[in-house]
Amino acid sequence: MYTNDEILAKAKELGHMMANTEAVDFFKRAEAQIHENQTVREKMASLKSLQKQAVNFENYGKEKALTMVEAKIENVEKELDAMPLVDQFKEAQGEVNSLLQMVSHAISQTVTDEIVVSTGGDYLAGETGAQRANAAPGCGN
Repeated sequence: MYTNDEILAKAKELGHMMANTEAVDFFKRAEAQIHENQTVREKMASLKSLQKQAVNFENYGKEKALTMVEAKIENVEKELDAMPLVDQFKEAQGEVNSLLQMVSHAISQTVTDEIVVSTGGDYLAGETGAQRANAAPGCGN
């Protein structure tokens, strides 16, 4: 049996390993370029300001003003999306998210598999041993 502290230590080790991958390195470089680019910074600041305005207009029921601000938001987002630097950043972000999801899925699947095996369950049926033992007679067992 493992303690929560031991598991947390391994999770931190895994996090350190992941932080030192090519995907994360690419993300860090792309993020640095984003922050160094004045045009991107200005557009991001403008976007943030417009989003705050949109929230205020929505809260006060100012539909016409909200529609106008939403159109401006859409234009700024399109301008940002058209920039290769932003595209690279989004790609890098997607790669890191994929890595995190892959690891999360692998952990989840391993825990499930270990439960099925340790309880004498059935992989194909997707049942643990407890489910199989407590199934009603005549229900496929």
